[in-house]
Amino acid sequence: MTIRSFEDKQPDIHPTTFVDETALVLGDVRIGENCSIWPMTVIRGDVNSIRIGNNTNIQDNSVLHVTHDGPYNPGGYDLKIGHNVTVGHRVILHGCHVGDSCLIGMGATIMDGAVIEPGTLIGAGSLVTPGKQLESGYLWVGSPVRKVRKLSDEEIESIEYSALNYVKLKNRYSH
Repeated sequence: MTIRSFEDKQPDIHPTTFVDETALVLGDVRIGENCSIWPMTVIRGDVNSIRIGNNTNIQDNSVLHVTHDGPYNPGGYDLKIGHNVTVGHRVILHGCHVGDSCLIGMGATIMDGAVIEPGTLIGAGSLVTPGKQLESGYLWVGSPVRKVRKLSDEEIESIEYSALNYVKLKNRYSH
């Protein structure tokens, strides 16, 4: 695995977290307990901070980045991902906030200032435009994303199941 500092910022990765040897984690990044960072993922906290909660998985080829403080975006945009989140393959998360117990479908893109409330399911290939707030408890799909329907109890349970299943899988890799 490639863990690199940037200027005076060093990633802080909990010892129970699995980071694949082909992933890159750089700069002001904090990753919680029992997370998994899968092959070819880039987590680049160079111009702002990235925080990832416990039991969260970031799947293959995903890119996590942030936006700097500047005249067109005062304060910039950090990236926060809650607990028990599944981030599918080839997802781009850029300067957004993702609440607890969300599932971000494969190939989705979430842009600066977007807020994904806890318990949200975003369909594969969806685009969440800058500043958009997605209401909890719904399936959101499309480009740009739109609210489709309320999640069933089974779907809500499956989001938790997915996150915890990835904890089990990372444990198989870690031993």
